[in-house]
Amino acid sequence: MKIIARVCVGCLLLGAVLWLCWVSTNTREQEDRPPSFLPHILQLSGYSRLPDGGSLVRAPCGTCAVVSSSGQMLGSGLGPQIEQAECVMRMNTAPTVRYEPDVGTRSTFRVVSHTSVPLLLRNQTYFFQQSQDTIYVIWGPSRQMDTDKGITYRALMLAKGKYPEAQIYTLTQDMMAHCDQIFQNETGKNRAMSGSFLSTGWFTMILAMELCEEISVYGMVSENYCRDHMQSSVPYHYYEKGRLDECSMYIMHERAPRGAHRFITEKAVFSRWAKRKRIHFNHPSWGS
Repeated sequence: MKIIARVCVGCLLLGAVLWLCWVSTNTREQEDRPPSFLPHILQLSGYSRLPDGGSLVRAPCGTCAVVSSSGQMLGSGLGPQIEQAECVMRMNTAPTVRYEPDVGTRSTFRVVSHTSVPLLLRNQTYFFQQSQDTIYVIWGPSRQMDTDKGITYRALMLAKGKYPEAQIYTLTQDMMAHCDQIFQNETGKNRAMSGSFLSTGWFTMILAMELCEEISVYGMVSENYCRDHMQSSVPYHYYEKGRLDECSMYIMHERAPRGAHRFITEKAVFSRWAKRKRIHFNHPSWGS
């Protein structure tokens, strides 16, 4: 009986030691993990679900990969790294097929301009049937996105009727105005009066900051990149070789008096955001 008692006591002591080790290890892991600053469930009222107008409701993403459509992605070999992110954000109709080693395969969110919706609808089977796990976020002016008369909105409704499982959201006009206000707050310029159009990258970064604990941006150049790489011939899009190169496009838009994206100005804003939030820029790195 004494032997049995000693064995039991030994088992209890061993169990206590193992439990203390487990507590210590998990405590260290929690201390090393960056603190969460987002609620458990997010309800983003600026994004309206088709067809019922419900808000975008989901858990936040711990890590996000924002994948640029830039030619910088060609030959990057970043696909496996991008795949490790909890959520992957892409823009417009940038393809992954044939570019997997450089851009990865998954698409959690795809932010799409109203001008790219015709291209999206041209390949509905792929985007809305084969990629059912992707959430599509469409932005555009009220004349295109009005729920009664907007041509783009009606086209999206037809696609939703054909593919009822597709997850399609549009930015509300309140959210569009909010994005304009952010531009004005950051630049001191009224977006419309300055002849500027916000880019899909702008709306993608705003969505990422609402959804993500930590953001890694891939293939996006800094505000000074084109000034420091005057001879750069990187394609504007990685999937459209032979067209206007990236820096020529950026400079042309930045200098245009009206009706242009202010790509370089937006990058300056993103750089400031990165100093306040967990945003990292990769290939090229903005730290170098």
